[in-house]
Amino acid sequence: MKRMFVRKKHETDLKDQDIMGAFLDKPKMEKHNAQGQGNGLRYGLSSMQGWRVEMEDAHTAVIGLPSGLETWSFFAVYDGHAGSQVAKYCCEHLLDHITNNQDFKGSAGAPSVENVKNGIRTGFLEIDEHMRVMSEKKHGADRSGSTAVGVLISPQHTYFINCGDSRGLLCRNRKVHFFTQDHKPSNPLEKERIQNAGGSVMIQRVNGSLAVSRALGDFDYKCVHGKGPTEQLVSPEPEVHDIERSEEDDQFIILACDGIWDVMGNEELCDFVRSRLEVTDDLEKVCNEVVDTCLYKGSRDNMSVILICFPNAPKVSPEAVKKEAELDKYLESRVEEIIKKQGEGVPDLVHVMRTLASENIPSLPPGGELASKRNIIEAVYNRLNPYKNDDTDSTSADDMW
Repeated sequence: MKRMFVRKKHETDLKDQDIMGAFLDKPKMEKHNAQGQGNGLRYGLSSMQGWRVEMEDAHTAVIGLPSGLETWSFFAVYDGHAGSQVAKYCCEHLLDHITNNQDFKGSAGAPSVENVKNGIRTGFLEIDEHMRVMSEKKHGADRSGSTAVGVLISPQHTYFINCGDSRGLLCRNRKVHFFTQDHKPSNPLEKERIQNAGGSVMIQRVNGSLAVSRALGDFDYKCVHGKGPTEQLVSPEPEVHDIERSEEDDQFIILACDGIWDVMGNEELCDFVRSRLEVTDDLEKVCNEVVDTCLYKGSRDNMSVILICFPNAPKVSPEAVKKEAELDKYLESRVEEIIKKQGEGVPDLVHVMRTLASENIPSLPPGGELASKRNIIEAVYNRLNPYKNDDTDSTSADDMW
């Protein structure tokens, strides 16, 4: 079957960044949601295609693992590029490859910390080789690849797993306690491996093309003879960090693809999520707000986020709920005032947003700021301007403000 080959903007040569068909005329804002709870955890997730012509992200959320690991849980986000095949396969099979290999199982009883870390690494290398063999058996190798960021949570430890430039962070005691490091070709150790494999780093990309230095799949970059799987231009080896759980201080974990991190920093996203948890306990809703806010902040990528809450995650605060309602009411009244002030004719939504952006509005959500209130503002605008032309639709313009 013929498949259209569209790589993400940050994974193309600069000359190809504006390739026809890479982006839609309007973002697809429909979301896939899920939520669940167990083992003392609650989670919610949201994924959205956004401006991309294809949805290439995938995710995994499993509470209670088989083979005597019922008190363990696993969550992961996969950010595919050049197709969705590798991301989809990993979301369905990576966990099995991790927990079923002998390095993970170790001797009898629960696996040790070193068992788990070695088993995760072995699982990544095994699934990568398995996908390569499957790809070669088909007509022509699959050219897609995928990053992976995940957490394996046991009763005593949280294991952060990262391969690529998706990112995970732990919020402990209201602050960013840990976050994974992105695997970029320009990182000194990554660059050294790439050059040792006969490659180069140009415009911060592997051979001027791929923007990540570690990924699953991407077999075009794993063909250097005489080099092992972790010595190739692109390595499938994950970094694994084990963190002892703190029942009192651990609050939540965020796993997200780079479509989120492109427009929000670690502290920004941590602060924003914490502020949302103080006004709602609906984790799907919180994740949807993250995705929408990042779209309005300018992200043009697929976006996926998983939020995992520990028992001591922020709780809904009546004071915060009241403050939020007052802010929403204030924004509604300001939109009305801006429209009325125009006099004849109705200003477009970009004008309304820019006017609000120039004002010092108190109590905006930290990290999200005005972008996180775009839906509220747009709803009032549309109510007051029912005959608006489609050209004023916020999602049709590159300039979201």
